Amino acid sequence: MMRLAFSCLLALLFTGCASYQLGPTNGTTAGERSIEVQFFQNKTGEPRLIEAVTASLRKTLQQDGTYKLDTRGESDVIVTGTLIKYQRGGVTFQPSDVRTVRDYNVTLSAHVVARERSSGKVVLDRVISGRTTLRAGSDLASAERQSLPNLAEDLARNITTYLVDGTW
Repeated sequence: MMRLAFSCLLALLFTGCASYQLGPTNGTTAGERSIEVQFFQNKTGEPRLIEAVTASLRKTLQQDGTYKLDTRGESDVIVTGTLIKYQRGGVTFQPSDVRTVRDYNVTLSAHVVARERSSGKVVLDRVISGRTTLRAGSDLASAERQSLPNLAEDLARNITTYLVDGTW
């Protein structure tokens, strides 16, 4: 009885990570293809978003390692985008005043297009969003400015996921 339980436990342990894959998940070799991230356009009316999103996306792609980041215009894939929606909505309110917001959910949506340089074929064309939560405090503008890196990183992670896991 004990031997059977031990065998089952061993079988479970060895098959538990059977679907885990190290490296790129889309069938390419890491660094085989290069990617260029151009500056996004900002149609939201909120300042300072372009630099934060572009820098975060480049950093996230470099950390992922599936694609080699190219800045000289010789890349296999070109990523462009337009920041289309910046939205802030109340999540929690002051206990003594139900009209005063304490925490906000901030969402940033971008229309992202990735094209192959050689053929012009569109490999990604979709709206992708990132979000973060911020505590308003006494100065909402400062709180938003401080939460911008987190918002840009979340959007960059989501964009990278679509670029990396896509089938090309």
